Amino acid sequence: MDFVSIRVITGDVARLVAFYERALGVRAEWATEDFAELRPAGATLAIAGTRTVPLFAPGSARPADNHSVITEFLVDDVDRVHQDLSGFVTEFVTEPTTMPWGNRSLLLRDPDGNLVNFFTPVTPAAVEKFAGRRSAQPVTPADDRSR
Repeated sequence: MDFVSIRVITGDVARLVAFYERALGVRAEWATEDFAELRPAGATLAIAGTRTVPLFAPGSARPADNHSVITEFLVDDVDRVHQDLSGFVTEFVTEPTTMPWGNRSLLLRDPDGNLVNFFTPVTPAAVEKFAGRRSAQPVTPADDRSR
């Protein structure tokens, strides 16, 4: 079995895609107006509109109703990410903080209120754990490519 993607259901696909394009520094690939995918290194973030929910099971997902999942992205320098996203992100939950498990983390909310964590391994054990994994930095305002 392969873990392929995380899918976020939203009431405003264009708004959420624009946010993640800017925050992740990657362009979305649109399949329809109700479905797009972003592919930063190592994962796929799928964003789908509420009209896709009945295709699986009516009422099985509700937009902006997540209270337990954190989507995480490995970055080279979380403090730089914080600086780059300041003024763009409207809700930082925590400033960059070193966690007991060795990652320096920046927790924020996307426009739908979903939790997003950008992190950089900082202890030797955490650095070793993530060695060899590629990370990407968000697009800075000077090279913003979002719609």
